[in-house]
Amino acid sequence: MPSGGISRWPAIAAAALPSTMDVERVLEKCGNFGRYQIMLLGLYGYTNIVSSLHYFSQTIISFTPDHRCSLPVEEFSENATSLLDSCSYIQWDDTDLSTQRETKCHSWHFDKESGYESITTELEWVCDDAYKLAVGQSFFFVGSVLGTIFFGYLADRIGRLPACVITTLTGALGDFLTSFVTSLPWFSATRFVSGLSTDTQYVLMYILVFEYLSPKHRTFGLNIILAVFYCFGLMISPWMAIWLGNWRTYLWAASLPALGVLVYPFCLFESVEWLLTKHKFDRAVHCLKRIAKFNGRQVEDSVFDEFVKHYKEKKNRVETTSSDTFMGMLRTPRLRKFTIILFLKSMIITVAFDILSRNVEGVGTSPFLLFSYTGFCYLPAGLTIIFFQNIIGRKGMACASLFVGAIITAATGYLVATLDPSEYALILAFMVGLGRYGAVVAYDAEAQYAAEIIPTSVRGRGVANIHVVGYAFGFFSSYVIFLGTIFKPLPSLFISVLLFIGAALCLTLPETLHKTLPQTLQEGELFAKDEKWYFFPCFQRRESRNKTESQLEAANVTTK
Repeated sequence: MPSGGISRWPAIAAAALPSTMDVERVLEKCGNFGRYQIMLLGLYGYTNIVSSLHYFSQTIISFTPDHRCSLPVEEFSENATSLLDSCSYIQWDDTDLSTQRETKCHSWHFDKESGYESITTELEWVCDDAYKLAVGQSFFFVGSVLGTIFFGYLADRIGRLPACVITTLTGALGDFLTSFVTSLPWFSATRFVSGLSTDTQYVLMYILVFEYLSPKHRTFGLNIILAVFYCFGLMISPWMAIWLGNWRTYLWAASLPALGVLVYPFCLFESVEWLLTKHKFDRAVHCLKRIAKFNGRQVEDSVFDEFVKHYKEKKNRVETTSSDTFMGMLRTPRLRKFTIILFLKSMIITVAFDILSRNVEGVGTSPFLLFSYTGFCYLPAGLTIIFFQNIIGRKGMACASLFVGAIITAATGYLVATLDPSEYALILAFMVGLGRYGAVVAYDAEAQYAAEIIPTSVRGRGVANIHVVGYAFGFFSSYVIFLGTIFKPLPSLFISVLLFIGAALCLTLPETLHKTLPQTLQEGELFAKDEKWYFFPCFQRRESRNKTESQLEAANVTTK
């Protein structure tokens, strides 16, 4: 989720090796921000559009408009029938008006938005059958958990590029098959298939871009491309649905762009980092030479000879980190605490992100318009990360986004409970947009923060495991949204409590800004050991500046 996120998985690619001719140095000669990288960023943007259409298709197809009983003619008689609510009606006996009975509705009239037919309106999954939508959508997250594990393994076996193509097509196949379902079992099964590619299609493409892009262009380039293109996909999807008029047709249209990834193997090159881990040195050199030619660079063969020599020597060296495993993070007290907290934060943020992105109904504004307009929040959220994360620190960014998001979400729940949506639709829509903005910032900040806390020796597997646990907890998001059928503000209030807990948990983690990140489990156990829970770099700099000014003033007084 895609999520959904701006700086997700930023440290999965292998770090630059301490050598004379490592990947970074060779890419400088072949071109690390040339024509190939521009094309790569363009396809990365296309992947983000496909990812956003895929992830939020579950929201677009399941909008539930206002509805009321459609009473059978044979049961209706003047002064003999009265609607009780949208799910039942009261019927009096024609001969004895003192006798009445409550009857459940069996069909409904829906106030469709621009005539759009959703799965809810077509299959009439409302009232007693409203649970079916939550059950079916929850299988999407079951698929995402297993898909992350399976396609992560597949990417390690056959390569990042073919795995990226396969996972994207799998998700599109799931959406396409969903368009034919007419029952809950088939809906659950096809949503499971669709969920298999939820995040891996984005992550694998991210890795390819990260490895081939100049380090000084990574943060800005990756964040801006994601913010613009993912935002674009979000904002056009509701209009596509209204224009097409039917959820089945919309799923066909949303899955069709995924076929574009079939051209990726003809335009892109496999991950050099992955080829090196598989000791495919000749193929790695071939990819680098092709990139140099594409960028119009001339690179001497001696450069590649030295490059291959270095990695062959590295292959023969026994590294001290080779015995580190992810389970080792649970054997020592501080790393165990960090790992458990990162697991909890991932659960909280994943479910909050999904619910705040999807819960756009019942606030007085068309859910199509609200979903489209609030999708714009991805752009300012990405800029927020870029401009502030290096100022207030990783912990400050993570904690502040969760804390402020909790306040906004709680306020939104209170306003939904107390204000009439028909009269205060603009205020409620603004609050929903703010909540969605906070969720995006929190999601992106958490991803990078987690990757920096986990030691390098287990970073790839550690980030993957934390991500999988978060998506596993996302299974419950559909059921939390279902609570809104009982009491509309309940999902917002529930999420605000979780966000407050997440903000408090952030205070127990170490700051990583401007620090040498841990390479091994031993270094991770000692990392920032003497740091206080209230340490924030922005405050520390101010204290240091005040201390320096005081020392200068004292020195001036002494001189005088």
